[in-house]
Amino acid sequence: DRPTVHNLGLGRVTVYLASTQCCYCMAAPAVEAVTKQMAAATVDPAAAAVAERKPYYEKRIKLFEQYAERQKAAIEAAKAANVQITITLPDGHSKHGVKGVTTPLDVAKEISASLAKKVVVADVDGRAWDLTRPLEGDCAIKLFNFDDPEGKDAYWHSSAHVLGQALELEFGVDLTIGPSLEEGFYYDCYMGDRSLSEGDKARIEKRVEAAAKESQRFERLVVSRDEALAMFGENKFKIEIISALPADATISIYRVGPMVDLCTGPHLPNTSYLKAVGVTNMSRAFWRADVKREPLQRVYAITFPDNKQLKEYQHRMEEAKKRDHRNLGVQQDLFFFHPLSPGSCFFLPHGARIYNALVSYIREKYWEYEYEEVVSPNLFNFDLWVTSGHADHYKDNMFHFEIEKQLFGLKPMNCPGHCLMFKARTRSYRDLPLRYADFGVLHRNEYSGALSGLTRVRRFQQDDAHIF
Repeated sequence: DRPTVHNLGLGRVTVYLASTQCCYCMAAPAVEAVTKQMAAATVDPAAAAVAERKPYYEKRIKLFEQYAERQKAAIEAAKAANVQITITLPDGHSKHGVKGVTTPLDVAKEISASLAKKVVVADVDGRAWDLTRPLEGDCAIKLFNFDDPEGKDAYWHSSAHVLGQALELEFGVDLTIGPSLEEGFYYDCYMGDRSLSEGDKARIEKRVEAAAKESQRFERLVVSRDEALAMFGENKFKIEIISALPADATISIYRVGPMVDLCTGPHLPNTSYLKAVGVTNMSRAFWRADVKREPLQRVYAITFPDNKQLKEYQHRMEEAKKRDHRNLGVQQDLFFFHPLSPGSCFFLPHGARIYNALVSYIREKYWEYEYEEVVSPNLFNFDLWVTSGHADHYKDNMFHFEIEKQLFGLKPMNCPGHCLMFKARTRSYRDLPLRYADFGVLHRNEYSGALSGLTRVRRFQQDDAHIF
């Protein structure tokens, strides 16, 4: 009859034992259930998600390898056919190759070993092209390195795929889209109720660095719509993308290591080109930029061919933070924002002086270029927006409300109002051209998560003009 105390890791469970028929035996199933629940609670949610998605990730690889057999056969057939092609270089010189076999990287190696080490992507007859993708006939090619805009785009687009791989292997996410940016790249992923934190940055970077060290190849494959749907069947976002493609669309996929993704390319030959990586930011997003759709986690990052460039970038970003206009506006008593009017700037006296100086400068340019300033209403009956097309394509981004049982909207731009001005009376060709300029107040219903200082607002004025 003495109580027995069992320590189950989280608190204490006391079980009373009878002298003959043991109550513990009767309670054992309940104790076992509690133990299992507590064990489940200690499991890393990310690890559990990875384990759950692993069969899907492995299925993609299996299908990719299955579909890739026909491409390997096509290359072998091209080698046997040995059809010669002419490859024209930017300087007018030409090289010879084999149709379906020779790649831009082969051409680069033939020119010089140093060039082959520097180039990251090619242009073939005006189309972006993987360095390892066989040429399909007589063509003109250009080769780009990381210093070229085309090179940076391919470099960071490839990096986005490696970031996607890291997010899958670390957190068991469903990937959506991952484009390159003017500087860097991001990937949006779906994690259900989970979210990422600052502490996850190092974890992601470590995984990307590991993939880079493995020199994982980027492999391209063209598949049918049915094959793509079979491969990405467990990812509803990819299915939505595939289903929206035109009937005659060429669907290409890329594999890098254990990750396969829909993509038009082009990409680097392999991940060894990525020498330095930094995860720069993480934020919330929504699928298709629609707040009514699934919430996503967006991870921003950047990569470089050497660590020196990464350090220079990070230093530049730190210096830019010191000069962030959102901080300077408050520090210098120029402007501020308030939650009672989100996305609408309050210009203080000193800020209003700068604002008015800019307006005065633009007005001088209006006179110089023979524009005439007009003033148009802020509020219009929605019939105007139906005529202009905004009702069908832009209504969600407008502020609209009923007045006397009629729908009205605040103007998000000046164009329709200026058209009404032009239409207000009969015009002669002698009146033309008419140049209307307007500092009218505009309102756009931007998502709260997209608002950012003076660069993304809900209420603004612009030097807006139209020529008739």
